[in-house]
Amino acid sequence: MPTSAPLLATGNRSYRYYDLILVAFVTVLLCSNLIGTGKVAQIELPLLGTVVFGAGVLFFPLSYLFGDILTEVYGYARDRRAVWAGFAALTFAAVVSLIVVHLPVAPGGHHAHMQEGLEAVFGNTWRVVLGSIIAFFCGSLTNALVLAKMKILTNGKHLWARMIGSTAVGELVDSSLFFLIAFYGIWPTDQLIAVTISQYILKTGWEVLATPLTYRVIAFLKRKECEDFYDRETNFTPFSLRV
Repeated sequence: MPTSAPLLATGNRSYRYYDLILVAFVTVLLCSNLIGTGKVAQIELPLLGTVVFGAGVLFFPLSYLFGDILTEVYGYARDRRAVWAGFAALTFAAVVSLIVVHLPVAPGGHHAHMQEGLEAVFGNTWRVVLGSIIAFFCGSLTNALVLAKMKILTNGKHLWARMIGSTAVGELVDSSLFFLIAFYGIWPTDQLIAVTISQYILKTGWEVLATPLTYRVIAFLKRKECEDFYDRETNFTPFSLRV
């Protein structure tokens, strides 16, 4: 894929599409965590047989695609801002869910059934919520860091390898932390390992399949934004919002 010459962006520069991608990133993150985790699905696949997975695995990898796009086009610091926005949104959603679920229920059978549904979908244990937030934060920043460093090492070449490689590392951190925090000591160890591995393979495989589309989006944005950021002078601390 042809790319423009490396450009150095300034912190004061504005972009046409950055805010839209950031909003899409946070939206995917919230929907996949709040809606997707409410259902465990089972399907039959050729060669693989019966596959059981959390429905959120179909959509959560989209957040990593957006992370790759943000880092590749706009740089690590702007992706870091998006990750912090997602972290804040997940935290706020967890607080809202906690309050809504534990508010006293009005009398009546309808309200009682509604409460049961709310508890089933949004009444996750504190370990699941904590695991989800920490895993997302660490995994997403790891993904951005690896992609940014690989871009410098390869001088901007082999985008497919950088996207897949960074996602493989980021998803490994994400999946390992989430299942360890949420279910260690609750699930049998062999089951915990098996589910973690299957979720990791599914998420990473999703990235591989989506690579051609991601290429097109990145090429479009680099052309329209006149930007192809290289993080040669970037401070990679995760605890900053500066760009």
